[in-house]
Amino acid sequence: MSIALSRTGRRRVLRGAVAGLVALGLLLWWLAPWREDPPRGSVTLSTGTHAGVYQKYGALLHASLGTHMPDLEVRLRTSDGSQENVRRVATGQADFAIAAADAVETYRLDGRPGAGELRGVARLYDDYVQLVVPPGSDIRSVTDLRGKRVAIGPPKSGVRLIANRVLRAAGIDPEKDISPSADGIDSGPGRLGKGLDAFFWSGGLPTDGLRTLSEDAGLRFVPITADLVAELHEQGGATRYYRATDMPESAYPGSQHGSTIPTMAVSNLLITRADTDPRLTEWLTRIVLRSRDNIGAHVHSAQLVDVRTAIYTDPLRLHDGARRYYRSVKP
Repeated sequence: MSIALSRTGRRRVLRGAVAGLVALGLLLWWLAPWREDPPRGSVTLSTGTHAGVYQKYGALLHASLGTHMPDLEVRLRTSDGSQENVRRVATGQADFAIAAADAVETYRLDGRPGAGELRGVARLYDDYVQLVVPPGSDIRSVTDLRGKRVAIGPPKSGVRLIANRVLRAAGIDPEKDISPSADGIDSGPGRLGKGLDAFFWSGGLPTDGLRTLSEDAGLRFVPITADLVAELHEQGGATRYYRATDMPESAYPGSQHGSTIPTMAVSNLLITRADTDPRLTEWLTRIVLRSRDNIGAHVHSAQLVDVRTAIYTDPLRLHDGARRYYRSVKP
């Protein structure tokens, strides 16, 4: 009996040792890329406007890159938003940028310079379209914007692209039927009710530029209904990247009072060019995914960055370096 137990014990010890070696091997494999000398040089990352999510995400990513690639100089450039970011990357004025999928596809469909050289690095998180009015406003739907003073975002922003499309889908000419303003998230909230009747914003939830105002119940959100999104889809082209959804009640609880808001969303992508160094892109992709929790602690929407969805960078093909990373972590 004691011999049998001894044999059983030895088998258990052997199995434990094998499992330990396997776990150690997996850990070493997972850490292997970090043992390489990190890339050097300099890159430019184009972000967004002050008080916007792109800019905050970019600043936090910049800090993570500095930790893991200390010899890489990363220059951050603010911008009007998605449209400007796509153009900068396509024409070589920036190496990486964040941009909404509809803006990327619009640039491609228009055959703009360098469009064929654009590549995807990661799908990040969704932007939610937020149509904001003062709490006592008589504006209850998009059609009520006719004749009003409406901020539709800076000329090169993704907000401008979306706002114009939403207005036209509602039968409103953004050049004739409203008094348009180029205010963005940096200035729009401060002018609400003081020169502006409403403003459009498209960004991750919640956006810092709206959070304080919403906590004081200083704003109200106007629904963008599913039938309006369906009308947009019928236009074809880049509008297929819009999806009908609800803004969760937890986004701005001070203004939503426990209610969800019908709206639409569009995916954000981290983009680059085909000629960007594959090794640099592989490292950057790895850091984006591994920094999710750290960045997500400050940018709530970034908590949704996940390796299982990050690979879907439609309408762009994955960059070779990003593909190399995703293959290395494939189950």
